[in-house]
Amino acid sequence: MTINNNSHKSDDANFYDMVGVGFGPSNIALAIAHQELGSEYTLKFLEAEKFPDWQSGVKIPGSDIQHNPLRDFVTPRNPRSQYGYLSYLQEMGRLMHYLNLDSPFPPRSDYAKYVQWVAKKFNNQVSYNSKVKDISIVGDNSGNNLFFEIKTNIKSYKSKAITFAPGRSLNIPPVFKSILGKSVFHFTKYNMLLQKYVSSKPNRIAVIGGSQSAVEIILDLHKKFPNAEIISIHRKFNLVLKDTSPFTEDLLLPENVDYFYNSSEKSKKDLISQVIRSNYGSVDEDILKELYYVLYENRVNDNNTISLYNNKEVIKALDQGHKVQLEIRDVHRNSIEKLSVDAVVLGTGFRNFGTGENEELLHPLLNNIKNYYQRKKNGTFRITRDYQLVPISNELSFPKIYLNGLCESTHGLADAGSFSHLSLRAMQIESSIVKNFLIGSQITVEQS
Repeated sequence: MTINNNSHKSDDANFYDMVGVGFGPSNIALAIAHQELGSEYTLKFLEAEKFPDWQSGVKIPGSDIQHNPLRDFVTPRNPRSQYGYLSYLQEMGRLMHYLNLDSPFPPRSDYAKYVQWVAKKFNNQVSYNSKVKDISIVGDNSGNNLFFEIKTNIKSYKSKAITFAPGRSLNIPPVFKSILGKSVFHFTKYNMLLQKYVSSKPNRIAVIGGSQSAVEIILDLHKKFPNAEIISIHRKFNLVLKDTSPFTEDLLLPENVDYFYNSSEKSKKDLISQVIRSNYGSVDEDILKELYYVLYENRVNDNNTISLYNNKEVIKALDQGHKVQLEIRDVHRNSIEKLSVDAVVLGTGFRNFGTGENEELLHPLLNNIKNYYQRKKNGTFRITRDYQLVPISNELSFPKIYLNGLCESTHGLADAGSFSHLSLRAMQIESSIVKNFLIGSQITVEQS
């Protein structure tokens, strides 16, 4: 193990007790907890985007959020907070109108503005347009004091700890990786695709995957390009209804996070398989019904502008200039067909930590520090109940790193990329940070 020695001065303007990598929902919730709990440690956030935003690539007119709006940045932890969704509505003068809204969920566009409203209140703690390029561990001249060095596209920072919340890596199927960004877009960049075709109308667009986002995009493309053929390609027989049972939603309760965390690896996989349709590969009932209605009306009018390619997967994708050539295999009959499209939208989600087909052992930004923290037999990090990585040795005081929003494989679906558990996770991380800086703490580690 080699640690670079860099001199460190306590009055270094770019040195902080804690640096937050990313300023999306997870770290926004932490910023609120830090302020409301009166914590005294110094905190700086680094955000790659030029301004605060949320799901800017998939702000589709008419789309709503998929969680109770009161599961916001803070309400489950502190219902009286000035940063809650209801406080936002009151300040915007829309509270009474919202109470008259005949819908369980507000528009996604409104919640995005709520995110911006909160984020802007912490502008003095955030450096925007600061994309983190590298994270390493460095020591002072004595070699006894270790720090993180976080390099961005603009400058470098040092810190005693990191709250790591850059969001999960995009899940890009291997066949599309070499042509991504030309005529092939991950769904998070959907609005970029629309801008590209605003003047030149596409004839045929393929949407890969059977997720909520994929179906929302199919419907939106059909509205925006009514004469184009929209092709839905997914490996299952049907589009699956989302599990919205309130009993399934109990997985968000803190005691069930504890239960999941303390279960064996085998049990974790079994538990996730039981509740997977509450968050992945499934679609809300209203969206499924809308798609089926559109398909029925198309049949009435002999309109073939939406086609469902179920039981299919793309095994080859070639960029041919203005077209993308797809080779598609039927997963049960093994038959092959070719299809030429103008663009491809990948509704293929994100990558969690793990060894599965669509998972990764660690986030790429953690690659340079991976040898300083313990990993399990399968290569993934050992993570404490309070979301810390576990140092390989107690001989040196390794800097603390918290994975804020990346621990679904160890903490369950409550830690998925949603708002549902943000405020409670932020409270636990904030309490752990304060305890670490003041007196040190014992850590509880999951079973291997």
